[in-house]
Amino acid sequence: MFSLQNKTALVTGGASGIGLAISTAFAQAGATVHILELNAEQAQAEADTLNAAGGRVRAHGVDVSKQADVRAVIDGIAADGPIHILVNNAGIAHVGNAETTTEADMDRLFAVNVKGVYNCLHVTIPHLKTNGGGVILNMASVAATVGIADRFAYSITKGAVLTMTYQVAKDYVKQGIRCNCISPGRVHTPFVDGFIAKNYPGQEADMFAKLSATQPIGRMAKPAEIGALALYLCSDEAAFITGTDYPIDGGFIRLNS
Repeated sequence: MFSLQNKTALVTGGASGIGLAISTAFAQAGATVHILELNAEQAQAEADTLNAAGGRVRAHGVDVSKQADVRAVIDGIAADGPIHILVNNAGIAHVGNAETTTEADMDRLFAVNVKGVYNCLHVTIPHLKTNGGGVILNMASVAATVGIADRFAYSITKGAVLTMTYQVAKDYVKQGIRCNCISPGRVHTPFVDGFIAKNYPGQEADMFAKLSATQPIGRMAKPAEIGALALYLCSDEAAFITGTDYPIDGGFIRLNS
């Protein structure tokens, strides 16, 4: 079950955190994985590691906020063979409310989290249609559906990802394209460790425990747990699923209300 043999998958932001977990799960399931990452050196390093373990992984440096760059990379991949899966995982965070979020902050998050997803959809969907269908998985967040303190711009952009998911699923269901999204709660990634170290020096352990406790289940998610859900949703076993948001949040949405 959950084999991706003979499938080609694109994973944006696929060289760190949740994205790397997805790239790893897909490679282990037999897919040819193309990591699209702003940091090309990091992408190549992770691709080399996965290939040494028997994977088929290629690295591409790309800024998803720039449509011309996205088109050049994805069209080049498509020229070598069909694309079957697109995972829009690349995204950035910001802490602030409506007063403290600057115009520059808003533009930066919109460029990556919203326009970046749109760019990849815009360029990839024609290839999926040509191939008779495929799967799109977007990375939303619990912040798309519930209020989280001081996450004004981030929540807005993830709300856009959620509604883009619904719209693409609606528009392309007759073309054989499935589109879903995942809404993680807090996930223990290097980003979280870096955020805590930067903003709470000397209080790392206490702050980590406090953030972990916001999930009713009592801990943060592991990136591999998000990767496992992504693998299922992009596999043939999930062929009857489209237009759906999947919270994976340790009970954050339902049990905190």
